[in-house]
Amino acid sequence: MDLLTIFISITFLLNIILAVVVVFLERRDPSATWAWLLVLFFIPLLGFILYLVLGQNLARKRLFFWEDLKKIGFEKKIRQQTLQIRDGSYPLKTAEEKARRDLMNLFLSNNNALLTQDNEVKIFTDGAEKFKSLFQDIEGAKDHIHLQYYIFRDDQLGRKLIDLLTEKARQGVKVRVLYDEMGSRRIKKRSFNKLIKAGGEVEVFFPSKIPFVNLRINFRNHRKLVIIDGKITYVGGFNVGDEYLGLNKKFGYWRDTHLRIKGNAVHAAQIRFILDWNQASTRNDIVYSKNLFPDIHHSGNVPMQIVTSGPDSEWEQIKYGYIKMITSAKKSIYIQTPYFIPDASILDALRIASLSGVDVHIMIPNKPDHMFVYWATYSYIGELLKTGVKVYIYDHGFIHAKMIVVDEETASVGTANIDVRSFKLNFEVNAFIYHKETAKQLVNIFQKDIALSREFTYADYLKRPFIIRLKESVSRLLSPIL
Repeated sequence: MDLLTIFISITFLLNIILAVVVVFLERRDPSATWAWLLVLFFIPLLGFILYLVLGQNLARKRLFFWEDLKKIGFEKKIRQQTLQIRDGSYPLKTAEEKARRDLMNLFLSNNNALLTQDNEVKIFTDGAEKFKSLFQDIEGAKDHIHLQYYIFRDDQLGRKLIDLLTEKARQGVKVRVLYDEMGSRRIKKRSFNKLIKAGGEVEVFFPSKIPFVNLRINFRNHRKLVIIDGKITYVGGFNVGDEYLGLNKKFGYWRDTHLRIKGNAVHAAQIRFILDWNQASTRNDIVYSKNLFPDIHHSGNVPMQIVTSGPDSEWEQIKYGYIKMITSAKKSIYIQTPYFIPDASILDALRIASLSGVDVHIMIPNKPDHMFVYWATYSYIGELLKTGVKVYIYDHGFIHAKMIVVDEETASVGTANIDVRSFKLNFEVNAFIYHKETAKQLVNIFQKDIALSREFTYADYLKRPFIIRLKESVSRLLSPIL
């Protein structure tokens, strides 16, 4: 038997074993299972490698743990609030809260997402304005700065931020920076040397164990959080890089949505950061201290829950929230997302809403960020156009916002796109907001964006050329594993 025959036999055997693992042991979603089986069948050797890189399963693995949660009474607060919201004794202050008691209960049950009611929210849609505000808040920090981004570039904006953080560290402020290695693959830890020398700490999420090779292309920390002195938090779509200021010629103006929050929701964001930090930390775990969770007596009136999700969880918390919002809609749904690859449950919910008379509006980019994702998005959009959904193509640069508003009363803004990657494969964080004025503000922003967009109709969709149809078909087939 020659070497080629032996090689083919071993490859065939490995594919059979891997197929058994995919079908019987991983218990994946059936669509993802069939997609992987097709990959293994048509490209046996490369398919095996791709599965090792992309197909690992983290479900039911406990990655995040912080014993000191007991010291702040978090678990007790969750139990008490859950019982009170269920029996109707919790003092819900607004009509929007009362109307969404079931959604709040969902997040309490599957995500321990505490409801806070005293928050103040400022919305940013422009990168220059967002970072100007962030830099001002960092400059005013007195105790600590916790900063976490999926993408952190070693460019003009990134270096400016590192310089400011270094100066604050020299002033005695505790600075911690956490970034995702895959998202921030263009920056090296040595870029933070002066910050580290000044007393700052820097950690990397899921770093590579092999130089220049990271086998965890999936399971990336896509969260963007900044917590300042335990009193201010930022959450949303902007990463750290010049393109988020509109300085990348490929994308042009970068349109995103980000929130600055003051109030007790900051404590929930702080807990999330600490859990992520301690998972990534090799020697500098954060332990409880009162300054991390200062007493907040704020006069804001925006109720919200900070909801997180990730592949380590049995439940798809943010996706469930999206579905609950969509199915509860009576009048309108507004969605902005750069990647629209819904699974069957989201797709059916939107179809049913539109066919039931709910005005569904979806806005997507006019240019690809990731090619296969872009064409898969158009495939799913085509299905919804038949049901009466209104679709807008944003033409003023690139839209990266992750936003959904229902009935101009309830909203979600954060890091999660409407795709399998955000629902199952990445670690995400969203703010779910029960406040009419904030929801209306987001709708007004959407409507202003329409002036910079063109409506994409079903007639337009039917006119697409054969090559586009072919791209859509291939991308749609691969969408469960994109």
